Amino acid sequence: MAVRKVPEADLRLKYPRVFELSLIIALGVMIISFRFMPIYGAKSGPLNYEQEIVQVEDIENTRQENRPPPPPRPAIPIEAPSDEVLDDVDIIDTELDITADVPPPPTDDFGEETYFLAVEDMPDIIGGLETIQRNVIYPDLAIRAGVEGTVYVTAFVDEKGIVTKTEVAKGIGAGCDEAAALAVSKAKFIPGMQRGKPVKVRVSIPIRFRIK
Repeated sequence: MAVRKVPEADLRLKYPRVFELSLIIALGVMIISFRFMPIYGAKSGPLNYEQEIVQVEDIENTRQENRPPPPPRPAIPIEAPSDEVLDDVDIIDTELDITADVPPPPTDDFGEETYFLAVEDMPDIIGGLETIQRNVIYPDLAIRAGVEGTVYVTAFVDEKGIVTKTEVAKGIGAGCDEAAALAVSKAKFIPGMQRGKPVKVRVSIPIRFRIK
């Protein structure tokens, strides 16, 4: 069972009165302190200060005695008289004449025979490059030495598609150059055409050597 407090013993009922008494006492203390506090400076006489005199002097503007010379003025270009008179320049006509004859492409001369370097229709290998590649005999010396690479053979093809001459443009040695030239010389070509006519053409044929 909870014990109830007696109203006379409950201090919370006395809080408002205690607060009012405390506030009255604090205000009284402040009023008495301001009433009887001495006022400083009330009986003091006027203060005597000596006025400081400040003299203002005029300062002359500083001048730079040794000034650097100004940069020289740029020279005015004067056109020199020329006694030479330019001749009239003829303007070249850039229009394309379709009816004019076009010079043939460059050629190589071998004695009386002329082989074109480039034509409208270049020679084609009958059966393709694989036909020549199958006819290549890999030299035993190159196989034992492990020589591999590509040999570039220049073939001179006439109007009938027959190889009349071969040259090794870039070789790898070990007998591969001769084997590649021999295989190219036995190949058959569709002759090259220039303006609808078969002509002699020089072509480059790559022959690869790979050890399987």
